[in-house]
Amino acid sequence: MTAPAADTASTPPENATRLFIISVLALVTAGMAFSLRTGIANDLKTNFLDPIDSANSAAMLGSVLGISFLGFAFTIAIASPLLDVIGMGRLLVLSALCFISGGALIETTPHTVAAYNWLYVGCLLSGMAWGLVETVVNPLIATLYAKDKTTKLNHLHAWWPAGLVIGGVIGQAIGEAGIGWQGKYAALFAPAAIFGLLALLTPFPRSERAAAGVSGTAMFAQLPRPLFIIFFCCMFLTAAAELAPGQWVDFALSRTVGMRGIWLQVYVSCLMFAMRNFAGTLAHRLSPVGVLWSSCLIAAVGLVALAKADSPVTGLLAATIWGTGVCFLWPTMLAAASERFPKGGALLMGLMGTAGTTSIWFFLPRMGAIYDTVKLALANGQDPGQPVALMLAAIRDGVLAILASVHLASPPVPTNADPAAFNALTAAAANDPAAAAKLDGILAAAAQMSFEAMAVLPAALLVVFGAIWIYDRMRGGYKPEKI
Repeated sequence: MTAPAADTASTPPENATRLFIISVLALVTAGMAFSLRTGIANDLKTNFLDPIDSANSAAMLGSVLGISFLGFAFTIAIASPLLDVIGMGRLLVLSALCFISGGALIETTPHTVAAYNWLYVGCLLSGMAWGLVETVVNPLIATLYAKDKTTKLNHLHAWWPAGLVIGGVIGQAIGEAGIGWQGKYAALFAPAAIFGLLALLTPFPRSERAAAGVSGTAMFAQLPRPLFIIFFCCMFLTAAAELAPGQWVDFALSRTVGMRGIWLQVYVSCLMFAMRNFAGTLAHRLSPVGVLWSSCLIAAVGLVALAKADSPVTGLLAATIWGTGVCFLWPTMLAAASERFPKGGALLMGLMGTAGTTSIWFFLPRMGAIYDTVKLALANGQDPGQPVALMLAAIRDGVLAILASVHLASPPVPTNADPAAFNALTAAAANDPAAAAKLDGILAAAAQMSFEAMAVLPAALLVVFGAIWIYDRMRGGYKPEKI
């Protein structure tokens, strides 16, 4: 299934356009899966997780949604070094099979205490499918368009938000038609089957690194380079600022902005689709690192604005700021790593994706833990604390929980607050309008605080990217390396 290499990494094969289209279809499918999971998140919580543990169900939901990112992280870390051994086409076919099997598990989740594990495995397979997509498409596009990676990777990743829009619109249309949440998620199966079949029937080239004759030893030798280690660490926070709030937006913000939060995600995705097609112009004017610094500043402001939004108008304005900020982060991080360390090939690009999705696996439950901490504290008449303190405490507790666990899971972190008052308020809200209004206010405050706490992450990166930007300018500007 892997075609012979081209003479040079800069000479694309004759079927480059077909390969780009297959990459687009695969990434659209991954975006649809993300959006459809977001759209059914509240259904999963209400139908399966609340009956298990209502006091900590938000953290459980974050853990279930977050495992897809861990599946992505492990898959891309393992598959990337083997890309040219297994073949790009075979890995995309396997991705399609994982999308379909993971979706089938989620669709058939039983209403028992085993529901958590059932959802967990289904989302894990979905994340593995997404990881296989990114394992292939990023080095593939870097190979096909070796002379303009930042522009072309942003063009490709414009189709990720397109997938979010398609999934969001289809999911909402199915919901409005009165079809249950299972019908929404079933919309994923057709595009997965289509791109899998196309990948099966299409020859793929070798990666840029392999085509240039760079050995596996030389590829692994790029790992300890200090600047790559810095970029790798930064990817933890840039990805979390984009994707963790995106997966949380429908569940958390629907009650605060006066509209379904999924429509905010659809709107932001349309914005990102348009803006990523202009990434080349921005990168040439500011340099990729300049784009990253500016994006982190705007993203931090946008997350705070989302936390304060209390109407459809302010919600859309806040979403515009946040969407503008996170728009270029993922593809520009990948492109910057590939341009500075081209000998690292698929391995380094894969590890960047691993860093990004590992962070989301970690931070989604942290958002849930912050949400639960705030709602229980307010129900008990206590001060929940400030966003920075809540985020630092959530990170600390999350690390301790993972270290104490024998599983490769990010388990829910029970809060220390007594859940009795919250449980009593929830029970009273069923028949008492005053109790219902109080509960709604508490949950709205918890949702807002979970977003405001996330603004700490991109804000911290302003120092790092600022230092790299200054360092580049002192050396005469941003200079991509050539193989």
